[in-house]
Amino acid sequence: MSAPSLLWHQYRYDQKQFWREPASVFFTVALPLIFLFIFVTIFGNNETEIGDGVVVKGSTYYVPGILALAIVSATMMNLSITFTILREKGLLKRVRSTPLPPWVYLAGRVATATVVTVLLVVVVTLLGRVVYGVTVPTSTLPGLALTVLVGTASLCALGFALTAIIPSENAAPAVTNAVILPLYFFSGIFIPNDQIPSGMRLIGDIFPVKHLFEALLTAFDPSASAPGIAWEHLGVLLAWGVFGGIIATRFFRWTPRTGS
Repeated sequence: MSAPSLLWHQYRYDQKQFWREPASVFFTVALPLIFLFIFVTIFGNNETEIGDGVVVKGSTYYVPGILALAIVSATMMNLSITFTILREKGLLKRVRSTPLPPWVYLAGRVATATVVTVLLVVVVTLLGRVVYGVTVPTSTLPGLALTVLVGTASLCALGFALTAIIPSENAAPAVTNAVILPLYFFSGIFIPNDQIPSGMRLIGDIFPVKHLFEALLTAFDPSASAPGIAWEHLGVLLAWGVFGGIIATRFFRWTPRTGS
């Protein structure tokens, strides 16, 4: 069987497995939509300054914020937890001993995460438009598409890298949430940037979640000029992706840590 055929079969299998797991579907797909409803319902009519004197409604601020959360959830969080569990159960070791090329197995998982990400972007954007009246200017659609592409690739790499510091199956959700949840606060996703202390903003500026959010916010900014590409933020995202790829290449394990 050719490599593309193997990849297609692996992708189809991974997609079925993902949608058959209620916990994965809830935390990856449903939870961002719940957050969207909560934050836009409570803060949607507030006005928020997003820089350079530009003020937008809270709904326009929170839709790209929840988009950023959804992308992180579908990629970095999902892959780091899933692959740690697979590793510690010995399933990755078993895969490595089969004729299936390792890259096909990894690529199938990444493809699944990418498709789920695109689905979430479409659903959140449509809900923002239909329910809350938040639109993406046509002129900035290229910026939105490029941001989703770079963000997905970079965060997938970081998801594999994060497995290197997770010691066990039971620790996977705790470690991943301990790393990522504070970044939602530091990055302005839950609390608008103009209400975050400067020290917390500086911490957020270091990490990729903030730059993913800012790049998405640029695409939703009614005053942004075409094509709505935030090159500076995408550059930081890409640098984090390269860093994650290097760490993953060096430290990603196929064999269990516990008892190994």
